Amino acid sequence: MNFDVRDSQNATSHFAPLVSVIIPTFNEFANVSKVAAAVGVALKGKDHEIVFVDDDSSDGTRTEVAKLAAALPGIRLIHRIGRRGLSTAVTEGMLSTTTPFMVVMDADLQHDEAIIPAMLSFLEADTADLVVGSRYVEGGGVGSWDKRRAQISAFATRLAKMVTKSDLTDPMSGFFAITRSAFDNSVRDLSGQGYKILLDICASSKSPLRIQEVAYQFRTRQAGESKLDALVTWEYLMLLADKLVGHIIPARFISFSLIGGLGVFVHMVVLSVLLATGLADFMAAQGLATVTAMVFNFFVNNTLTYRDRRLRGAREVIFGLFTFMLVCSVGAFANVGIANYLFANSHYRWWSAGLAGILLGAVWNYAATSIFTWRVRKRPSGA
Repeated sequence: MNFDVRDSQNATSHFAPLVSVIIPTFNEFANVSKVAAAVGVALKGKDHEIVFVDDDSSDGTRTEVAKLAAALPGIRLIHRIGRRGLSTAVTEGMLSTTTPFMVVMDADLQHDEAIIPAMLSFLEADTADLVVGSRYVEGGGVGSWDKRRAQISAFATRLAKMVTKSDLTDPMSGFFAITRSAFDNSVRDLSGQGYKILLDICASSKSPLRIQEVAYQFRTRQAGESKLDALVTWEYLMLLADKLVGHIIPARFISFSLIGGLGVFVHMVVLSVLLATGLADFMAAQGLATVTAMVFNFFVNNTLTYRDRRLRGAREVIFGLFTFMLVCSVGAFANVGIANYLFANSHYRWWSAGLAGILLGAVWNYAATSIFTWRVRKRPSGA
C-alpha cells in the first residue's frame, strides 16, 4: 500500500498561523497562563502561535506551559539549558518559527497585548517592516516609574539613537512586531548581547526599516520578580560598543580590557598597602598583589564579560580560576619578553615597547581564556 502525505494532511486539521508571539521566560510560573490568555483574547480570529522560550526556570514555568500546550493549540516551548539572555532567547524563538509576522513581548504582563492587532495592521498592509509599542508617543506612558528610573530610561534612549540612526521615540522598547523579511535582513549581524533586542535589530539591519509606533501604557508587573539589575546597564553599554566599533574591536574584548585596567588598580592598591604596613617585602608583596589582581579579574569577568557563559558551582569556578591564572601567567611572561626584546633589539622607545607587550599580553589572555576558561559548552536543549 502506497502512503501519500496528502492523505495524512487531509485527515487532520491544518494549523497555519499568521503570526508568532515570542515570549521569553525565566521563573514566570505565575504569569505564563495569564499572558497566554491575554494574547488569545487580543488575537481572537487570527491564527497565531505562542512560543515560550524558557531559560531553564526552576519554579515550574515549563510545567505550566506544558499544561497550556495540552489544552490549547499553537502553544510551544523552547527549553534552553546552559545559556541565558533575553536577546538570544528571542532570536532563538523567532528562528524556530515560519510565520510571516512575529510579535515579541515580555511574560510579566507589563506590555499591553490589546495593541497587537493595531501593530499587525501595519505589517499586513505592507506599510511598515517594524512596528514598535512605544511608551513615549502621544497616548503612551511609563506607568508608575519613579523619577530616577524615567531619567535613566531617557538617557539610555538618547544613547541608543547613536546607533539606530532612526526617529524611534522608544528604541529601548521590548514590545514590537516585525516581518519575517525584516528579521532575516538583520539576524546574521545581531550581537545577542543584553536585553535590548529591538535596538540590536535596528542597528543590524542591512537596509533602512519602515517603522511605525503604536502608543501603550506600560503596566506594573503583576507577579514574580523583575529580571533587571545593575548588570543590565553594563550589558547595554557593551551592546552600544558592539554596534559602534564591534566591526573593528569585539565588545567582549573591550570589556575584558577595561576589567584588566581595574585589575592593575587593584594590584597597585594591594602592593602599596602591604609595603606601607610592612607586612611583606617587595617580592612577597608583588606576588600577593599579582594573585589578588588575577582573582579579582577572574570573578569580575565571570560576572560581566562572560555573563552568558558564567561559570557556576564550586567545581566549575575553581577549575575556571585555575585555568585563568595559568593562562594569564603565560600572558605575563609574553608581555615582559616581547617588551624587553623590542626595547633591546629595535628602535622602540621604552613606552612603545611596554605598550606592545601589554597589548600582546591582553590579546593572548582574552583569546586563551575564551578557549580554556569560558569555552562554549555543548549542552542539550529541548523543545
